[in-house]
Amino acid sequence: MKTRRSSRGLSIVELLVGTAVGLVVVAAGTTVVTHNARENRALMIEARLMQDLRTAADIVARDLRRAGYWAGSASGVRSDDGSAVVANPYALVTPESAASDAVRLSFSRDASENGTVDGNERFGFRLRNGAIELQLGDGNWQALTDPATLTVTGFEIAPRTEETSLASFCDQPCAAGSTTCPPRQQVRSFAVAISARAVADANVQRSVVAGARLRNVSVVGSCEA
Repeated sequence: MKTRRSSRGLSIVELLVGTAVGLVVVAAGTTVVTHNARENRALMIEARLMQDLRTAADIVARDLRRAGYWAGSASGVRSDDGSAVVANPYALVTPESAASDAVRLSFSRDASENGTVDGNERFGFRLRNGAIELQLGDGNWQALTDPATLTVTGFEIAPRTEETSLASFCDQPCAAGSTTCPPRQQVRSFAVAISARAVADANVQRSVVAGARLRNVSVVGSCEA
């Protein structure tokens, strides 16, 4: 005699338990995906911020290294023919002592040097309204950083000067108490510090530090006549 098998489906309890387990798995997966997406977005914002900061710092350091370049620099060195020594008209870089959120400099761009700092030879950087601006000639300021991407919260240019005495080049000893003798060679450098926060996420804040040593040294003072 054959036994009849009875078949039955899922009970309502089993169906509810299965649905609950499925929802828990889906919720866990959604949480992981959302977390990864949030982390990826934060990393992209941070990378973009650091790239912009490094680019700005490199441009500032590059121009600072060129400060004081003078096409007629041979005129600033004493020669045997008795020609007058001419001071480098591009030597001034501000700030000279205290740190500042702005710097101004100049370097020669003339094909034929005229000994004058022309309007197109004036350069500089400044912090204004959360953006670093670049000066390209008199009165021509352009944004170096994009205020739609980052807000610059700090921009500092700190100067440093190292002096080397050139007394050995003088024919006569310097008078006691002289403030100009002996001449001194000045090697100038600047520390550049920039800090900013991302516009897309104010919690993302980063800073960079760069250094720039001026390639064009200057000489102050003179020997006794």
